[in-house]
Amino acid sequence: VQLVESGGGLVQPGGSLRLSCAASGSIFSVNAMGWYRQAPGKQRESVATITSGGSTRYADSVKVRFTISRDNAKNTVYLQMNSLKPEDTAVYYCNAEGYDYSSRHSFVSWGQGTQVTVSS
Repeated sequence: VQLVESGGGLVQPGGSLRLSCAASGSIFSVNAMGWYRQAPGKQRESVATITSGGSTRYADSVKVRFTISRDNAKNTVYLQMNSLKPEDTAVYYCNAEGYDYSSRHSFVSWGQGTQVTVSS
């Protein structure tokens, strides 16, 4: 299962960006999807996750400012980021976990990453 991200870029502090991530492949079902980020010199961290039922979890640092959502019919997850801060600067990665019916195996897939830079 492949994940393709879009929506990163350069934004000023206080601005907004919306990231998208679409899953594609043969025949599969997606359970949890999420966004992670990795800043230079730091470990990758979880930003937000969402289950197929719509339950969400957020890192304390992004609560209230970020909103994760998904379109199950399109196997797509979104991350709406508002009130962005310089410390949100990082490469953002999409993640999906589910079951691939063609290979009969569960899967964990990662996107290629999209750069988000918050700077004036």
